[in-house]
Amino acid sequence: MKNQNQNQSQNQNQSQKTQNHYQSQKKTKSSEQSQSQKQIPEQGSEHQGESLHSGEESPSLPIKKISYSEFKTWTECPYRHKLIYVDKLPYFSGNEYTAFGTAIHKACEEKIPNKEVNAYSIFENTFLDELKILKEENHEFNKQLVSDMREQAKAICDNIFSAVLEQFGQFQVVSIEEALLEDMNDFESYGRKFKGFIDLVIKTPDEKYHIIDWKTCSWGWDSKKKADKVVNYQLTMYKHFFSKKHNIDPKKIETYFALLKRTAKKNNVEIFRVTSGDKKINNCLSMLQKSVINMEKGISIKNRLSCKYCKFYQTENCT
Repeated sequence: MKNQNQNQSQNQNQSQKTQNHYQSQKKTKSSEQSQSQKQIPEQGSEHQGESLHSGEESPSLPIKKISYSEFKTWTECPYRHKLIYVDKLPYFSGNEYTAFGTAIHKACEEKIPNKEVNAYSIFENTFLDELKILKEENHEFNKQLVSDMREQAKAICDNIFSAVLEQFGQFQVVSIEEALLEDMNDFESYGRKFKGFIDLVIKTPDEKYHIIDWKTCSWGWDSKKKADKVVNYQLTMYKHFFSKKHNIDPKKIETYFALLKRTAKKNNVEIFRVTSGDKKINNCLSMLQKSVINMEKGISIKNRLSCKYCKFYQTENCT
């Protein structure tokens, strides 16, 4: 029974990993289409009216870029990175978990700027739309899982706004789904820009900016994952490049993960801070530089410790 529970937990964790990658890929497409509607300019700010795309991409001149998701894939296995990002082999696909993640993110986006919004109604409509798309792709549903998810979303939706209010007190929404497409001039980037989308930025009366990234999960994260260096580097990168984009003192920027927990008995929305001082930022940029150099040189070593749940493992693409 113990081994069975461990296997179920591992499978669920792998589904969550796939969801996070898929969400990132999907976010890139959908967010680019609706950025002008989603940014909420800060009243009375010197940053009001700035373009969301500080390095907007020309249709005729595609820009070389790297996202946190691509960076994370490289850290897990450079060879897998090559197969996905260089050889363009299909890897990420939608499922019930990605549909849930898309829908609950949409509920958060709409609820935080307007507490009167019915977050669950937004979740339901978006979730059903996502399931319809999966059906058109001939995805075989786990009907019980879908039913459970519809019920589990209620507690999350009920607590989204109150959790943010409890954590920060009075706040002002600065931006939602803010796009980053920034020069990486801290090192030789070979023309690459850093690309990302920040779920939520708010500002509190103490003049501090708070970057928040929503993460859907089952029961939550253990202490090991909360302290995971590469996981935390997502927020480190967001802080660094948001600071550069808006010319804001990094000391005035704080970062947080907000866990949206489906199966938790209580505390369904958990917000916790991730700190990034100068040393951590430098270490993060050093690792980002290393990834860029290896990508440019075409170095793609297989990480055999990362094979277990890889879809390419023991296929014609990776033996």
